[in-house]
Amino acid sequence: MEDRAQTLVRKMVTNIYYPHPASIIDVKEETPDIKTFTLSFKDEEIHNRFTFRPGQFVLLSVLHCGEAPISICSPPTFSKGLELSIKKMGRLTGEVHRYSKGDEAGLRGPYGNGFPLEELCGHDLLFVGGGIGLAPLRSLVEYVLSNRSDFGEVTVLYGARTPADLVFRDDLAAWAGKEDLNVMITVDRGDSEWKGEIGPVTHLWKKATIYPSTTKAIICGPPVMISFVVSDLLKMGFNEDDIITT
Repeated sequence: MEDRAQTLVRKMVTNIYYPHPASIIDVKEETPDIKTFTLSFKDEEIHNRFTFRPGQFVLLSVLHCGEAPISICSPPTFSKGLELSIKKMGRLTGEVHRYSKGDEAGLRGPYGNGFPLEELCGHDLLFVGGGIGLAPLRSLVEYVLSNRSDFGEVTVLYGARTPADLVFRDDLAAWAGKEDLNVMITVDRGDSEWKGEIGPVTHLWKKATIYPSTTKAIICGPPVMISFVVSDLLKMGFNEDDIITT
C-alpha cells in the first residue's frame, strides 16, 4: 500500500488544477511578435503522464504576472514536451517573450474539450487558419498526418496580414511538399519578394477543391475572419454541424 506522501504525490501529478514547474528547452521566433516555446515538465513522472487532445490548452503561469490560457500547438506524439506559440500582447506575454532557454514557468491543464477526433475520422478535412490561429490547428494537422489513413482529402488554407506575419514557415513548407496534403497561403499585403496569393483567406476558395457533403471544416483565427469563412461555407452547402470553430 502507498503511504500518505505517495498518495499526495500521485494526486498532484494527476490534478489538472495544480501548476507544475516546466523548463523552457527551446525558443523559436516565428514573427516579430510571436514566439514558439518548447517546455518540458521538470518532474519526469508528470512529463511521462501528461496527455492531451489536439485543440486543448494549458494555463501558463508567470511569477508576479499571473496566468494566461495558451493553446498547445504541438501534437500529442511530440515527446520533447509541449510547444506553445505566444503572441506578445500584454504584461504576461511580454514577460514570457523575454524568456530564453533554461528559464522556468508553471503549467497546468490540459483544459477544454479539444477537437472531436472521432467525428472527424473518415471525412475530408478543410483547415482554415488566420494569423496565430494556425497554432491549435497545427496540433490537429500533425495528428492527422500521423494517422493519415483515418482521413480523406486534407486541405489547409492559411492567411496572414503580411509575409512577415506567417507562422510555422517550416511546417507550411513541409506540408506543401506532401502529396496527400493541399496547402494554400495568402497574405493581405505582399512585399517585393512575395510571389504568392494576395487577399483574405476566403480569396483561396477559387483555388481549392471542396466537397461540402463529405468535408468537415475546422476554423481558427480572428473573429472577423471566422465570420466570413463560416458564411461562405454555409453558402457552399456545408451543414452547421460540419463546421468547427475555436
